[in-house]
Amino acid sequence: MHRPILTTAATLALITLALTQLPAQDQAKAGKGKGGPPANPATAADVADMAKLAQLPAYTPTSGDGDFSIGPEYTPAPEETLKVGTPHGKVVEFYMPSKDSKIYPGTPAPFDRLVSVYIPAQYVPGTPAPFIFSADSYGLQNRQLANILDNMIAARRLPAMVAIMVANGGAERSLEYDTVTATFADFVETEVLPRVEKETGVKLTKDPDARMTYGGSSGAAMAMTMAWFKPELYHRILSYSGTFVDLQRGPQAPHGAWEYHENFFANNPVRPYRIWMHVSENDLGVTSASADRRNWVIANQRLAGVLKAKGYHYQFVYGKNAGHVDSKVIRQTLPQALEYVWQGYKPGK
Repeated sequence: MHRPILTTAATLALITLALTQLPAQDQAKAGKGKGGPPANPATAADVADMAKLAQLPAYTPTSGDGDFSIGPEYTPAPEETLKVGTPHGKVVEFYMPSKDSKIYPGTPAPFDRLVSVYIPAQYVPGTPAPFIFSADSYGLQNRQLANILDNMIAARRLPAMVAIMVANGGAERSLEYDTVTATFADFVETEVLPRVEKETGVKLTKDPDARMTYGGSSGAAMAMTMAWFKPELYHRILSYSGTFVDLQRGPQAPHGAWEYHENFFANNPVRPYRIWMHVSENDLGVTSASADRRNWVIANQRLAGVLKAKGYHYQFVYGKNAGHVDSKVIRQTLPQALEYVWQGYKPGK
């Protein structure tokens, strides 16, 4: 028996609470809130490198691959507001009890994980649907992602796609998102996606070129990790304030997600990814030394540099006068970011 679905207002209240808690969790990981500030301040070279970001060219609707900046003022994108007469997709919600999971049974205690699935009005039953996998239920609040997709699908700026917005595991969020292995991708593939198909009747595509991962902070690290360890499943990645720093170490990643620029992308052949990534001027760890591997700005800056050197299709956007996973940045850039990440998609592969 399923847990009763909450009212829309109650669901959004829970999501809002969860999202407002994420920056505090990640500040603790950055060395703030647990034992004070980082032990080593940013060096003069670190400060000089980060200062270069303010000189990046302005991000515009015609921007192609490369590095850009936005701000210091921000305006919500018009695509957030559903246009009159635009076909209205639906959102189906259900819970996944952790006690039923073979991979994440619940640490330190069992919990129920909310899954919210946007289905566009244009979806044709029985056809394989492209989809976005969204960490931390990003896009659920105020129907943000659903409205954007409604508008952009109707305008034929995006293919008719499903959005799977999944809540994190609460106390085990860092275990799920910051662990640099295939485990979370396996959880999604073997437990989440089959349940989505069962609950909604939607058939999800197996084409990696039609699958996108999306997240902010540790959720963005997870989005990258899903694609990196499962390139046969995901080719499109969207990241806000990605936690590409040294948090969860393991045999495959001795320096955690810092490995993405230090080793993974730098020392491997180019893969068929399209990547959109962002970091903010006042992001986490901005005053810490790069040698500590806990500076979000430098981690993202260096990853963008590696992507450029390797010839990837990517956009890196630096947000002036903005903080960690800043809502004003997301509200202005998400539609354009989605459009960039989905460039070149050809259905029916």
